[in-house]
Amino acid sequence: MNGIRRTRMIPEHKRELFKEPFGNLINENDLKKIDAENKLITVGDVVSLTVNSNGIRPDIAVYDGMTERREMTGFAELVKNEGWTNVEVGNPAGAITAELVNAVENALSGKTKTTIRVIGEEDLAVLPCILLAPIGTNIIYGWPGKGMMLIATDEHIKKRAEELLEHTEESP
Repeated sequence: MNGIRRTRMIPEHKRELFKEPFGNLINENDLKKIDAENKLITVGDVVSLTVNSNGIRPDIAVYDGMTERREMTGFAELVKNEGWTNVEVGNPAGAITAELVNAVENALSGKTKTTIRVIGEEDLAVLPCILLAPIGTNIIYGWPGKGMMLIATDEHIKKRAEELLEHTEESP
């Protein structure tokens, strides 16, 4: 991701910029219309569990075991019970760590489906997913209180993610 090898943080005075959604709101019925030929990434426990309960296994699922600041073990239990390839990374709230970026990059370059468990918070994981994923990748993430959002990566979406990333600061 253009040299992000150190943790990036959102300055408090720029948090509002990160509250505008990417993509389109979808419902569970829309999951059946997603092109199975393209890579699929899910970000969030409820989204990942919902997609899986509809018979769709994402190429990458990023989760933290929480939903809206409450413990949510459903997806974590599924990962454990199914014996999926699972990588754990640290990522505090309001941050994008190099560890998270590397995990997404490695998962995208691998041949097996991978889950990435974030110790901390996965809310900003959608940005490295957008920036690193090939054009045409479908990314579904949770929008608290609203539902699921679907992004199909293209140059416009990648540019918007890069612009947001420019508002972060390198952590010491």
